[in-house]
Amino acid sequence: MVSASPGPPLRVRLPNMNPGVLRFLTTEAGSAVFLLAATLVALAWANSPWSASYEALWSTPAGLSIGGAEFELDLHHWVNDAAMAVFFLVVGLEIHREVTSGELRDKRTVAVPALGALGGMAVPALLYLAFTAGTEAAHGWGIVMSTDTAFLLGILALFGPACPDRLRLFLLTLAIVDDIGAITVMAVFYTDTIDVWALAASAVVLVGILALRWLNVWRLAPYVVAGVLLWCAVLAAGVHPTLAGVLLGLLIPVRPSAREHVDVVARYADHLAAETTADREHLTELAARAAVPAGERLQRSLHPWSAYVVVPLFALANAGVPLDAEALRAAMTSPVTLGVVVALVVGDAVGIFGASTLAIRLGLGELPGRVRYGHLLGGAMLAGIGFTIALFITELAFDDDALREQAKIGVLAGSLLAAVLGTVVLRQLGQRLPLCSPESDEPPPLPPTPWRNA
Repeated sequence: MVSASPGPPLRVRLPNMNPGVLRFLTTEAGSAVFLLAATLVALAWANSPWSASYEALWSTPAGLSIGGAEFELDLHHWVNDAAMAVFFLVVGLEIHREVTSGELRDKRTVAVPALGALGGMAVPALLYLAFTAGTEAAHGWGIVMSTDTAFLLGILALFGPACPDRLRLFLLTLAIVDDIGAITVMAVFYTDTIDVWALAASAVVLVGILALRWLNVWRLAPYVVAGVLLWCAVLAAGVHPTLAGVLLGLLIPVRPSAREHVDVVARYADHLAAETTADREHLTELAARAAVPAGERLQRSLHPWSAYVVVPLFALANAGVPLDAEALRAAMTSPVTLGVVVALVVGDAVGIFGASTLAIRLGLGELPGRVRYGHLLGGAMLAGIGFTIALFITELAFDDDALREQAKIGVLAGSLLAAVLGTVVLRQLGQRLPLCSPESDEPPPLPPTPWRNA
C-alpha cells in the first residue's frame, strides 16, 4: 500500500485538519468562499471611516531599481497587470488541456455549450448597448460578456442539485469557451496604443516558446523565463499584459507523454530502491517530472495560488466601491448600471438557453447525461455571475471614475441577482428532475457467465 504522503512520519504528530474541511477547501466551493470574503472585506473597507486608507494602499508605488534603470507600478496595477497574468495563465492551460486531451475534443459535446457561450456573449452585449447607445458608456459593452468560473462552479457545488457532475461539465465547457471570447475581446477592443517594436519583441519571444516545444524541452524553468520576458514585452507594447499569461498557457506542452518516457520512471525507481543515494533520488525525480507534461505540472503548482490568492486579492483591490446614498442614487438612474444588471441577469439567461436550445434542435449536439432543459435554464441564469473578468474589463473600459463606479455597482448587483435566481431555479428543479436518477427502472443486467452455471 502506497502512503498518500511520502516520507517517514514525524515523531511529533501535528493536529490534522478535518477531512471534510480539507475537501471543501480543495473544491470550487472553497475558492468561491475566499472570493466572496475578499469582496465583502473590500466593500466594508471602502465604505468605512477608513475608506481613505483603501485608496491609499492600492495607489502605493512599488517596483525595482537597478542603477539608472527603474520599473515601477502601483499596487493596484501589480495586482491587475501582474498577478492576474497568473490567473489567465491558468485559464490558458485549462483551455489548452481541454482542447488537446479533454472534453473539448468531442465536437458534439462541445457544440451545445460553445454555441450557448456565444449566445451568452452576444445577447448581453446587445442589451447593454440598447441602454447606452450614443453615449461614452457604450465602450463598456465587453463588461457583460464573461462568466465568473470560480463563482459559477462554487455556487453549483454549494447549492446546486444532487449529483451535479454532468451539469458541471456542461457549465465548465461553456465557461472555457466564454473565457476565450472574453480574452479575445480584451486583446482586440480594449487596447489603446501599440508599440510596434515591443510587439515585434513579443513575437520573437513567442517563436522562442514554440522552439522550446519543438525541442521537447520538458523543464519548467525555460518556459517560466520566457513567460516573464513575454509579459514585459507585451506590457511595453501597450497590450494588456495578462494576454501574455493566456498565450503562454496555450503554448506550453500539455499532451500526455509517450509511453517510453513513463515506463522509464519505474527503472529509475528500482535503482533508487536498491541504493538510496542522493544522485539516484535526483535522477528518479527528474524522470518522474519528464513523464508528466510541463503544462500539467505548471497548472498543478499555480492553480491553488490563482484560486486562493490571486483572484481574492483582485477582488480586494477592485470591489471596493463606495455605496453611499449619493452613489446608489446615481446608479439607480444610470444607463451603465441598469444596462449591466439587465445584461447579466436577462441577457445571459436568454442568450445561453436560447442558443443552446437552438443547437439541440438543429441536431448539432446534445445535453450530457441526465441534464434536462430545466437544469440548462438554471445554469444559464447562474452564468450571469460576471464578477472577476467583468470587473477587470471595467478597469480597462472606463477612465472616468463615475462610470467605473456605476459599472462596478451594476456588476455586483447583477451578479448577486443572477446567483440568487439561478440557485432558486436549480434547487427547485433539482428536486423534481434529479441528475443522478437511473436511465430506466429496469434492474441491472446479471453479470456474465460462468457464475450462472454454478
